[in-house]
Amino acid sequence: MALPVAEEWFRARRVEPEGAKPVWLLDEPHVHSVMRANCYLIPGREMDLVVDSGMGIAPFRPAVEALRADQGKPLVHLCSHAHLDHVGGVHEFEAVWIHPAEAADLTADSPLATLRRERLPESYLSLFREAGYPELDPLLIDALPEAGWDVDGFRYVGAAPTRLLEEGEAVDLGDRRFEVWHLPGHSAGGIGLWDEAEGMLVAGDAVYDGPLLLTGDAEDYGRTLRRLREVPARVVHAGHDPAFDGARLRAICEDYLRRWGL
Repeated sequence: MALPVAEEWFRARRVEPEGAKPVWLLDEPHVHSVMRANCYLIPGREMDLVVDSGMGIAPFRPAVEALRADQGKPLVHLCSHAHLDHVGGVHEFEAVWIHPAEAADLTADSPLATLRRERLPESYLSLFREAGYPELDPLLIDALPEAGWDVDGFRYVGAAPTRLLEEGEAVDLGDRRFEVWHLPGHSAGGIGLWDEAEGMLVAGDAVYDGPLLLTGDAEDYGRTLRRLREVPARVVHAGHDPAFDGARLRAICEDYLRRWGL
């Protein structure tokens, strides 16, 4: 069956709590929900920050630039981690930041760079089944980004990082400041960003309000979840699913610490 052409590939909406500084969420509504990552544009007085960039099916940067008030300001792509559904647009940015544990992954070929379920490794599909996700559809998109786009021509295009971020470093946008947290478990180099002034955590895939995937080290993930359940968050913007508050954060962490015996 021929797929329709999407009018717009990326959907953008503001998601900050009332009274907070702006946060834009961009996602790909025509990508299967399991692979549909949340990407964020966080504007600052002196620099704008992008956290993650989706699958790389369609150009991401034009969607970001359309939201920026001042396109002359520096723009940084910070990778919450290097899984394909979060870094597909990384090559579109001059400044690319990531934790050193996953720096090499940004330039490596990915066995997951396919939009057909049948070509994904069985070990990967089993992770989703065991976590409680429904079976992936045979095709991971329900539209094309443009007429004539070749589904089987989809490839991951990587980029070398320009800065490696460690635990405790600052990401300063001029009028808002984030502390870098290393949150391994879902992946070895997962990064979270904590804005104490706003009570805002940008969590990547370390925690989200859906079935969590233990794809990294279990002991690391236990330490990460114990750390996160103590965070006095007003809002958590995660790598998938809707935002949630600190009470829900604690509940998710406690649930998975019990489930996984951590």
